[in-house]
Amino acid sequence: MKKILLLLVAFAGITQVHAQDANSSFSLKQAIEFAMINQPNVKNALLDETIAKKKVDEITGIGTPQINASADLNKFIEIPTSFVPAEFFGGKAGEYFGVQFGQPYTASAGITATQLLFDGSYLVGLQATKTYTELSRKSTIQTKTETAVNVSKAYYGALVADARLLIIDANIERVTKLYNDTKALNDNGLVEKIDVDRLELTLNNLKVEKEKVERFKLLSYALLKFQMGYDNGKALTLTDKLDESILVVTSLPDSVDYNKRPEFGVVNVQRQLQALDLKRMKAGYLPSLVAFGSASTNASRNDFNIFNTSYRWYPTVIAGLKLNVPIWDGLQRHSQIAQSKLTLEKVDNAMALMKNGFALEYENAKTTYSNNLSSLKIVKKNQNLAKEISRVSKIKYDSGVGSSLELIDAESSVKEADANYFNTLYETIISKIELDKSTGTITF
Repeated sequence: MKKILLLLVAFAGITQVHAQDANSSFSLKQAIEFAMINQPNVKNALLDETIAKKKVDEITGIGTPQINASADLNKFIEIPTSFVPAEFFGGKAGEYFGVQFGQPYTASAGITATQLLFDGSYLVGLQATKTYTELSRKSTIQTKTETAVNVSKAYYGALVADARLLIIDANIERVTKLYNDTKALNDNGLVEKIDVDRLELTLNNLKVEKEKVERFKLLSYALLKFQMGYDNGKALTLTDKLDESILVVTSLPDSVDYNKRPEFGVVNVQRQLQALDLKRMKAGYLPSLVAFGSASTNASRNDFNIFNTSYRWYPTVIAGLKLNVPIWDGLQRHSQIAQSKLTLEKVDNAMALMKNGFALEYENAKTTYSNNLSSLKIVKKNQNLAKEISRVSKIKYDSGVGSSLELIDAESSVKEADANYFNTLYETIISKIELDKSTGTITF
């Protein structure tokens, strides 16, 4: 029985470890999906959507009945004095007597209700609520797109750092073997000490380069975690592989479809809101009509027995309509309408500028991508050539027909070719992401 329990515990532990590994392993798609839930900017964008919906509810509520209740209880320390002609009490004409009317304790309670029957500005405001909600939705899409772009760049940056580290480790392993072999030859008097020193120098340079790449890798992973909204203290494993196939573009459009760009969608909705604002101001010239009603009851006492049911409370009930007709406002609204028209014109100019900017961005991204792709082919070829030269130099050196200088130079060329390849590969990947962004084809 104990053995069974131990096996169950061990199995549970293994399962938990695998679960933890699964939680920390991400493909690019999974990293983007994680960011769509956990990245603070995306969270705030979603909160803004909710706030927008609540704002719509607030505006809609203006057109529903507004009901309020009130009550008050007062004690007059000094009853207000009123002045009446003295002749009413047998006095001289032209003179006044001060008389205190009322009782020291008063109370009232009532309820009022109003209902907006017609207001042109409010009706336009209701139209704008749907557009306002759409604006928050478009803004969320823009934020998610920017997050997907940032996560993609950081993800591939981390993959490049991983690949560079693997290549450097392979170079260190190769040069270390070469160094040990040369040192053994030197111990037997077959090569000079300077050959050993040169290889040691190359090996030390590679180790220094490895330390730099390791630090760069830590920074790359920290950036990826930041872009994902991932806990920086937790481990992170990338499951995608660095493959040049990700750079393939099947076809490119002749021009940009502006409607695919989330930034254009946001500005387009902003223009709709500005047009509705202009319409709202014009509707301000229309009259407004409000229905209202109130019911209240009042009491007045000499003694504090307000709530004594033996004494009366005096009710008041009123209902009516209130019509407000704008006649003259000193041309304030006229000026506001003129300002709104000019603002709308500015938005149109901004949209035209944005379209031109999108076209330029697309052409620039397409050119940069093509240039980087061509450069990548060349540096890839150079990398293979450097490896072949290093291989041949090693054979010549081992055969005694090549010099140590030739061998060291070949190793330096390999190191430089590797660095050039990965730098160009990363630049090409980034240009591919920018190209996708310019065409509005970033997915998340």
